[in-house]
Amino acid sequence: MAVHQNRNNNNIIDNYERMKGIVLHGGTGTRLRPLTYSDVKQLLTIAGKPTSEYGFLQMNEIGIKDVCIVIGKIGGEEVKQYYGNGSKWNSAVEYVFQEKPLGIAHAISLCKDNTGDDDFVVYLGDNVIQEKLVESYEKFQKEKYDAFLLLVQVKDPSRYGVAEVDGNIITNLREKPKESKSNLAVTGIYFLRKPIYQYIEKLVPSKRGEYEIMEALQAMINDGKRIGYKIIKGWFKDTGTVEDFIDCNMLVLESIKENEKSENLNIKGTVKMGSNVALDENTKILGPCYIGNNVKITDSFIGPYTSIGDGCVIKGIDIENSIVMENCRIEFQDGRIIYESIIGPSCSIKSGKSKTRRTKLVLGRDSKVEL
Repeated sequence: MAVHQNRNNNNIIDNYERMKGIVLHGGTGTRLRPLTYSDVKQLLTIAGKPTSEYGFLQMNEIGIKDVCIVIGKIGGEEVKQYYGNGSKWNSAVEYVFQEKPLGIAHAISLCKDNTGDDDFVVYLGDNVIQEKLVESYEKFQKEKYDAFLLLVQVKDPSRYGVAEVDGNIITNLREKPKESKSNLAVTGIYFLRKPIYQYIEKLVPSKRGEYEIMEALQAMINDGKRIGYKIIKGWFKDTGTVEDFIDCNMLVLESIKENEKSENLNIKGTVKMGSNVALDENTKILGPCYIGNNVKITDSFIGPYTSIGDGCVIKGIDIENSIVMENCRIEFQDGRIIYESIIGPSCSIKSGKSKTRRTKLVLGRDSKVEL
């Protein structure tokens, strides 16, 4: 039995079988374009972290130190550059290449040699949840389920894979049913054991040309295997669209509980601030918001639910409910307002001839705009 420890050597979960992790980092991110023309979607940042890092850190918290990241043609080298060998997180990271986006089950199958005989957790890199994984991990191992899924209650089950349950067991899984007895959607987090590979090997491509993990799990149920579940108590977001990405940023900022201590009376609310941040006396910040490292802000208002990435220069602008990624330069002379926007890395926005005061933007990396 392995004893899992965090980087501070505090035991989290004792006396369970060794587990590994899989983070899915593929896909084309078409619903997030133009951001994903130049950046892989799971590396787009929310409150200073790539979306995939939130899942990576949650696995790290329960003692998972061996992680396999599945990458695709888009952004694979950038993913390798960011996570490297995993030493920054006291982990060991390996990479597997998925040439075509053939589905979750196919991506998992590529990791068979990496997981070996160990149990493992699969985490979709564009999913972010508020809830920790510890309780699910404990239930999966202690109660010896053959698989274990995290579920979330939704208003429109027809948009999701849906689980029907009886007691502590999932009895049926259906993909986007027109009518459903259940409102429990399957999130992108799966606790699995080695036998899942046998079921994946028997799959044939679905109508959309993918190997569906839902079909493999349903085959397990049909064979009498026990699939357990936990209903997420906090929030869950699939950051697949611009609207969902902005919503997720709001939820993450709301969950920040530590307020940076500052003598600046122009800073109010919950604000998480990096190092070397320069604010002039005419700048006001109202949280919840995140300000990264080496940021300079003058003559501006940074409103609630805004994340500003490292290395940004902001001047003469009101920004609310928006994400400004690293190394952007936004400079105005007339106090424009940017809201509900996502501005990708290294963008430049400055004053032009427009008389529009309020602006919504979705800009990919290195964009240059005059307003």
